[in-house]
Amino acid sequence: MTQPSIASARQVRHPVRVAHLGLGAFHRAHQAWYTQRANEASDGDGWGIAAFTGRSPDAARVLAAQDAVYTLIERGPDGDSASVVEALSSVHDGGDADAWRRVLADPRVGVLTLTVTEAGYRPGSTAPARVLDGLRARFEAGAGGIAVVSCDNLPDNGAVIRDAVLALVEPGSELDAWIRAEVSFVSSMVDRITPATTDADREAALRLTGQEDAAPVVTEPFAEWVLSGDFPAGRPAWEAGGARFVDDIAPYERRKLWLLNAGHSLLAYHGLAAGLRTVAEAVADPALAAELERLWDEQRTELPFDDATVDDALAALRSRFGNARIEHRLAQIASDGSQKLGPRIVDPLRARLASGREPGAAQLGVLAAWSRHLAGPDVRDAGADALVAALRDARTPRDRAAAVLAALAPDLTDLIEPLAERIAASEPATPQGAHA
Repeated sequence: MTQPSIASARQVRHPVRVAHLGLGAFHRAHQAWYTQRANEASDGDGWGIAAFTGRSPDAARVLAAQDAVYTLIERGPDGDSASVVEALSSVHDGGDADAWRRVLADPRVGVLTLTVTEAGYRPGSTAPARVLDGLRARFEAGAGGIAVVSCDNLPDNGAVIRDAVLALVEPGSELDAWIRAEVSFVSSMVDRITPATTDADREAALRLTGQEDAAPVVTEPFAEWVLSGDFPAGRPAWEAGGARFVDDIAPYERRKLWLLNAGHSLLAYHGLAAGLRTVAEAVADPALAAELERLWDEQRTELPFDDATVDDALAALRSRFGNARIEHRLAQIASDGSQKLGPRIVDPLRARLASGREPGAAQLGVLAAWSRHLAGPDVRDAGADALVAALRDARTPRDRAAAVLAALAPDLTDLIEPLAERIAASEPATPQGAHA
């Protein structure tokens, strides 16, 4: 018997008031879910999202076939729950420049959100140019101000995308002046573990809802969003889903990057070397769990929170990481380390040194494990091409350590010798007691 499609679940199509770049699973589990909650709490018209893919058009094609509606499965340790998300009013191939400009030129659109990964902000990437293309269309249409909200794991990410966009504008031009005066670049800290969808997840969506869904999203019950900045053209009531708006976002960014994201990187590079596949498998290994606790002890000393607050955050992370029903793949986390390890590991390492503390052994261990990962066959890190070549030519652990620091932290050359020792000991790839 043919099952009904999830498309039949749509109850309302909200007017497009949000544009989004980077139509992937995380956006649909996070910003779209928060917008869904905001719309459900609203008495009037909600905020519909026009979402554009970042690279491949596949996500838009699949979602368009089911009217941009999808199932969100929250997967806890004891079971699944499903809900229908209809916050996406339209989905588009990111290559459709005309649609992109048309959406951004609409005065009803007040927010542009981004999930383009850390790699999307590096020099030469296309995301800033695409944002500028949309802002130029808005400027030429006289559509008024807009908030650009970065939702990627970078410190002060609003300023990062602002600088990247303005670097492409002719200084002193009318467009430059308009962006500086009318466009707000909002920083945000986002958190919700969202692994890639599998065929088993599609089967689970059918079982839970009785409807066929080719593009469900599986995520953990936990979600967090902290934002800082202005919204000149209004915004959804994201606080209805638990979002917080603060004056200073830096402490929240550091807490997330230095505890959760750094922990993920440690487990990824050590765990893959130990033949493990997921975060839950890695944290279940006693030696890797001990190395993770060492890293957290090193990172927490530099956080601007009291001990009780950090203890609560770490208790939540232990529970989240240990949720074996969330198959968060280490290979997914390990990609693009050249963009991720600076804010996750090097920045807190610098903070330790600035406070007069010794460099953390576990911190150096992550860098060493990454260097070994780059010598393997499954590297997905376009930003590390030059480093991969340098490591291939390096003859000694000291040479490899120098190459790693030159790529990530050229100001920390004093760490060449201790990092070389970690590389030479081969502990980073397989900490003592871990699986062979």
